[in-house]
Amino acid sequence: MSVENKIIRKEIHFTGAVQGVGFRYRAKYAADGCGVTGWVRNEWDGSVLMEAQGTERQINEMLKLINQGQYIMIDRLDYHNIPLEEYESGFHIR
Repeated sequence: MSVENKIIRKEIHFTGAVQGVGFRYRAKYAADGCGVTGWVRNEWDGSVLMEAQGTERQINEMLKLINQGQYIMIDRLDYHNIPLEEYESGFHIR
């Protein structure tokens, strides 16, 4: 499998104006359109946490689409690779 087709999973932490602005719904729409699986949820501190699984290209395209949301203002994005969820299907809002 080539590097560009390799499936990876990332935990992504977003801070900024990411709650109360449709972020999670935009993320689901973007993930579904890009073929990314995983989930997204609001955190107690006003940030958003996401796990996203797909190719690097799919995940990057999803992030671009999320960032185009009208009221979404991402100040910081931190991520790291995590183990794959082998039997996961779809992208879910938690």
